[in-house]
Amino acid sequence: MDKLKVVVVGTGHLGSIHTKLWKENAVAKLVGIFDTDKQKSEKLAIEYSISSFNSLEEAINAADAITIASPTIYHFEIAKKCIEAGKHCFIEKPITSKYEDALELMKLAEEKKVLVQVGHVERFNPAISALNGYQLNPVFIEAHRLSQFRPRAIDVSVIHDLMIHDIDIMLWLVKSKVAKVEANGVAVLTETTDIANARITFENGAVANLTASRISANPMRKMRFFQKNAYISIDFGNQDVEVYTIKDADDKLNDGAVPATMLGVIEAGLKNKNIYFEKPNAPKLNAIAEEQQAFVNAILNNEPIAVSAKDAAEALRIAEIIAAQVNN
Repeated sequence: MDKLKVVVVGTGHLGSIHTKLWKENAVAKLVGIFDTDKQKSEKLAIEYSISSFNSLEEAINAADAITIASPTIYHFEIAKKCIEAGKHCFIEKPITSKYEDALELMKLAEEKKVLVQVGHVERFNPAISALNGYQLNPVFIEAHRLSQFRPRAIDVSVIHDLMIHDIDIMLWLVKSKVAKVEANGVAVLTETTDIANARITFENGAVANLTASRISANPMRKMRFFQKNAYISIDFGNQDVEVYTIKDADDKLNDGAVPATMLGVIEAGLKNKNIYFEKPNAPKLNAIAEEQQAFVNAILNNEPIAVSAKDAAEALRIAEIIAAQVNN
């Protein structure tokens, strides 16, 4: 089978990473890149011995699939041209600037029978992979995503830049419709929201409390969630997971589970139950390389799309609701 011919559009921070990793992919062939900044794209093209295309149309014609890593404001127009040309698209998050544009891309992709995957990379974080095999059904989620200021990301608010990662993970975990959103936030350094907090209530009763900031001295990417008989802590940054479970005295334990003392004397109030602590091993993997491979597998092997345009559009819809409340 011929290798999937891939082109990267956008050679900024993420575009450069995608370029490097596509070059290393064994079942795809990176044929070239395109960026309106010709100096940057030509330098990258020389480094990886690939083409630097002179136009988006030239790039589209050379590819079977396109990675769109341009600034968010250009996602819609670039993706629309790619999809109209019958090319599969991997679009960095958020899928588009506006929810209505995401819906239009979804409809067009269905008409043209092309696949769209969106780069919500935390789905592929080793810490998430470590939880494979666990039954996840959270009733309360608390997430903090704090970052030092980076000028490259100010074309969108902190909600669309950072919080949307946790919105996507939240929706993926809870699997219920959002019933209510309460949010607030402020602009401090930029003209858009730099710090935001949202409390989301689901129809099934689950609640999520999300906080995001891009002017923090100490970066943090953590999520904790609670479910019946379990508490799980995820550190996306350090790729670390801790699992606390309440078990009946005669329940079978997972390998590596040990009695827990970190939560105090909870067991004193529980009859014939014990609390156990586990630290699942996070696999050694590159999350962006994994999502690239999932994209290839969906195209070549007809595997399910890992993060669909529908998933990404719903995350964007919730982000827009949060942003609207913040800006009122």
